[in-house]
Amino acid sequence: MSLRVGILAPISWRVPPRHYGPWERVVSLLTEGLVERGVDVTLFATADSITAATLESVAPRPLNEAPSLDAKVWESLHIANAFEHARDMRLDLLHNHYDFLPLAFSGLADVPLVTTIHGFSSEKIVPVFERYGDRGHYVAISDADRHPRLRYEATIHHGIRMDTFPLVRTAGDYLLFFGRIHPHKGAAEAIDVAARVGMPLVLAGIVQDREYFERSVEPRIDGDRVRYVGSVGPDERGAVLGGARALLHLISFEEPFGFSVIESMACGTPVIATRRGSMPELVQHGVNGALVEAPDDAVDAVETVGRLDRAAVRASVERRFDVSRMVDEYIEVYRRIVERGPTRGR
Repeated sequence: MSLRVGILAPISWRVPPRHYGPWERVVSLLTEGLVERGVDVTLFATADSITAATLESVAPRPLNEAPSLDAKVWESLHIANAFEHARDMRLDLLHNHYDFLPLAFSGLADVPLVTTIHGFSSEKIVPVFERYGDRGHYVAISDADRHPRLRYEATIHHGIRMDTFPLVRTAGDYLLFFGRIHPHKGAAEAIDVAARVGMPLVLAGIVQDREYFERSVEPRIDGDRVRYVGSVGPDERGAVLGGARALLHLISFEEPFGFSVIESMACGTPVIATRRGSMPELVQHGVNGALVEAPDDAVDAVETVGRLDRAAVRASVERRFDVSRMVDEYIEVYRRIVERGPTRGR
């Protein structure tokens, strides 16, 4: 079955993102993978996006890089443009990666709408998903992130291009925090653990909570025992992740997925993660890292994971989280929905 698919990307960042932008990264990996499989894809993204698909744009630049753009205005224009084109181009389906807002536009085109739910920013947005559940098709990015009041077509874990994260067989001499600098992500806890085991820590990621950074993180950055390298782009990610002894992922929230967790293990670097959210689906305790109940437990885990074979760490994620598996699973969902035909109740 030939497929004509529209992919609705966020416009916070370019596709693919220059550095940070996990949703945009998923969109890029999926879009390019679909094109490689011969799927006719139209990507709705910012005008500076780079893709082998047909690019359709109204937003000239990413919202986070162009403060002069009014977010509500350009979000509305961007989403409406996708639905108008879906109707006029007679797409087989439209795949939404823009959270809940496009659901309110779904009556503009009689085309199946698949929505990948990249997590719930708040319980307050769930009523939108509930209202449009009978005309939409939802995909979860982890079993842990499935909401009990919603129905899902599938759970599809994100995938990465393994060839962009080569195996580093020899462990480095530092621990790593890689993610948004926000209280939920555990940067301060990572600093504590590194200090207790007597190892340097490298901090990488955007500062999402400035007050937290200035209060709990910045005063401890000395350029030696604790170094902050900022947001790391795709060209440097493999080296930073692969050079670490272990990735400290000491989250304090129910994280729906963790790109850096998979990328770290792809490089052979084990992960020490709090047993919350999707982490038990990603980290296999004693195989590619350690699941801990609290940051204090991570101190002993540093020595334990240091004894893991790094080639085995990579092997544990090669098939489970390769981008080709993700693309295959989305194509299966697309075909199932198209074959089922239009529906207004399931």
